[in-house]
Amino acid sequence: MPRRIARFALAAPLLLGLFGFVASACGGGWTGPAVATGAATQAAGTARVVVLPATGIVDSVMAGYLAEGIAGAARDRAAAAVIRLNTPGGSLDATSRIVSTLLEAPLPVIVWVAPSGARAASAGTFITLAANVALMAPGTNIGAATPVGGQGEDIPGALGQKVLNDSVASIRSIAETRGRNADWAEQAVRNAKSSPASEALAQHAIDGIAGSIESVIAFVDGRTTTVRGQPTTIHMAGAVPVELEMNPAQSLLHLVSDPNIAFVLFTLGFYGLLFELSSPNFVTGILGGIAIVLAFVGFGSLPLNVAGVLLIVLAVILFILEHTVVSHGLLTIGGIACFALGASALYTAPGNPAAPAISVDPRIIVGLTAATAAYVLFVLSVVVRWRRGALLIGTTGPLVPAGTVAKVRTTLRPLGVVYASGEEWTARTEDGSSPEPGASVRVLRQDGLTLVVEPTTPSD
Repeated sequence: MPRRIARFALAAPLLLGLFGFVASACGGGWTGPAVATGAATQAAGTARVVVLPATGIVDSVMAGYLAEGIAGAARDRAAAAVIRLNTPGGSLDATSRIVSTLLEAPLPVIVWVAPSGARAASAGTFITLAANVALMAPGTNIGAATPVGGQGEDIPGALGQKVLNDSVASIRSIAETRGRNADWAEQAVRNAKSSPASEALAQHAIDGIAGSIESVIAFVDGRTTTVRGQPTTIHMAGAVPVELEMNPAQSLLHLVSDPNIAFVLFTLGFYGLLFELSSPNFVTGILGGIAIVLAFVGFGSLPLNVAGVLLIVLAVILFILEHTVVSHGLLTIGGIACFALGASALYTAPGNPAAPAISVDPRIIVGLTAATAAYVLFVLSVVVRWRRGALLIGTTGPLVPAGTVAKVRTTLRPLGVVYASGEEWTARTEDGSSPEPGASVRVLRQDGLTLVVEPTTPSD
């Protein structure tokens, strides 16, 4: 019974944490395939504008979501699709997919960088320039589209030059296709130029400024654009905006690409494995493995720093050793220090100073470090009390009952180690004999933290 209670104490925080995470990810306002934000009901024949919120890292999940949303808007005969964009950048592959979706869209697509304070940085610049109509809210910015490596560093040598030239050619082609300032677009890639909304408008990088979805609809109504090579006039007078959010599965996968969520999942995953090692129960080990897999799904879209990962892994190893080595808390202190340093260095700062920086929120680092320290100390206190034979949830008596058969791990001369009741114990023999490793002994009684044993006979 004490072992079961201890296992529950170890598993409960991880189970509750992961349950809260999944609940928040899957319950974030998704109520069906589409949620009307402009009116509770829509009269028959009223024009619709499908709004697709695109927030966070540009990844394959966002690319699939936008492709499905635009295709669905076309099937429903919407007047246009509006992508409400706010991104620090992301994967070039996902960006290419989104750009292709916008250029080949069967209906007009408006990219609206919003709300105020949002940005269309790096990959977001390509997406904005690929729209039929590009708008920005006041207080937003666009640019800093220089390509960087998978860990945020500048790409060196001939490979870097090839990637840069390819990105320049791509963004110039996009800008020219949509009739926008190709020279400004090239500077955004080649020199990481970034512009606020007013400057982007003056440079003809975007088409206008709009502070609300109603302003977007009013601005676009009556404009003529090219859809699949054909001139198309957008009729949006009186159109009702209908917001189409990601489904729960997409929301979950996209959420893990958030640098803070990926860090939390990575931490919970390793502690799930830690708890599994210290108190086998399968549940925490399986959930920990799932959390680590989800964390690496997110890391795939982030500039991961391997040194930060290794520091967190080292912290977990030190916490494991604290359960078996008498260090008087030194290993725990070292583990907490490694954990905090690893969290701070988990993501590499971009090599280009104009590119968006990605890091773990310092408040999350402080909170998780404090929670980790408190929980490790709690677990250690439970283990110490348990092994000293103290009361544990109302249970009394010796932890290893008399008559239990144990296996000798190290020769008893006179003290040694035996394995009994799923644990290793210090032991000595009643008659002073010295059983060798592998021999079987029977527990006679428990003397504090030491088991008093006797060799078993063949008849036993």
